[in-house]
Amino acid sequence: MKKLIIFDLDGTLLNTIADLATATNQALASYGYPTHDIPQYKYFVGNGINKLFERALPEGKKNQEQVLKIRERFIPYYNEHLTDFTQPYPGIPDLLESIQQSNIRIAVASNKYQQATSKLIPHFFPNINFTAIFGQREGVPRKPDPTIVYDIMKIADVSKEEVLYCGDSNVDMQTAIHAGVDGVGVTWGFRPRTELEKEHPFAIVDTTDEILKYLA
Repeated sequence: MKKLIIFDLDGTLLNTIADLATATNQALASYGYPTHDIPQYKYFVGNGINKLFERALPEGKKNQEQVLKIRERFIPYYNEHLTDFTQPYPGIPDLLESIQQSNIRIAVASNKYQQATSKLIPHFFPNINFTAIFGQREGVPRKPDPTIVYDIMKIADVSKEEVLYCGDSNVDMQTAIHAGVDGVGVTWGFRPRTELEKEHPFAIVDTTDEILKYLA
């Protein structure tokens, strides 16, 4: 029986891609750089916003100076517009309610910067009592480094065998592997099933209901 389930955020709990794309495109356009269609952003995200900006910038501009310039324009805009188009994936609110009623702890481990992570989760899931809501924090390495998982496990006081980690990308599956916990890949997110399969996770699910059987 699992005692803790840790969810990735972008592409797992929430479909945030349109708001991320819009915020990045406005920052790029403000400097006269080319913008990108929303589907392209599914392959830009996943490793934190600085990596997102590096991937979105044109060739010859993928440097730290330009990344920080885009970040400076992105964050104020995104902080104001991060719920414009974002929505939970179908079945996620009911899934979280079911897990909570089963007295299994719920946490979030995201590479999204902490300020945005802390805004989004309570906004969309106000009735869920999360054990921890962790995004990218200063001084803490990003996933797939397992530190974020270990920090949550310490708060929840659980062993690796009692943890299930759910995410939509290879970064998430690698995080679970590095942390030594069971990883479940979800196919409704930003990355294709083939990317998940390459990491040989504990399980891959196509619907939210399937997650419940791996908690038992």
